[in-house]
Amino acid sequence: MNSRFRRLSVVTLRDEMISRTARFSIGDLVHHKLFDYRGVVYDVDPQFSLSDEWYETVARSRPPKNQPWYRVLVDNATHETYVAERNVEPDLTGDPVSHPLVEYFFSGFRAGRHIRRVGGN
Repeated sequence: MNSRFRRLSVVTLRDEMISRTARFSIGDLVHHKLFDYRGVVYDVDPQFSLSDEWYETVARSRPPKNQPWYRVLVDNATHETYVAERNVEPDLTGDPVSHPLVEYFFSGFRAGRHIRRVGGN
């Protein structure tokens, strides 16, 4: 088995494992319940993966660390966020997210979600 196939298999297995436990997946539109912004998920962590210092400083509502966390490109902004699953809900507008990095992570928009770009990132 060549290393490229093995690497793809590991990524696929990781994605499948996360999708079994996470409510949202890459490309899904979400709305932040506390801060009222919308965005698109571009990465999913099965549990909190930043530093304890970041958690203590930024995650003031103290969401659980052992549940999924999402990296989100914020609509009509240039920043991204790291947000706990309990703080997001589906965004039902059906509108694409406007963010400078959308084209880097996604190849298009169809049926209310961004289409994940394959390869290159």
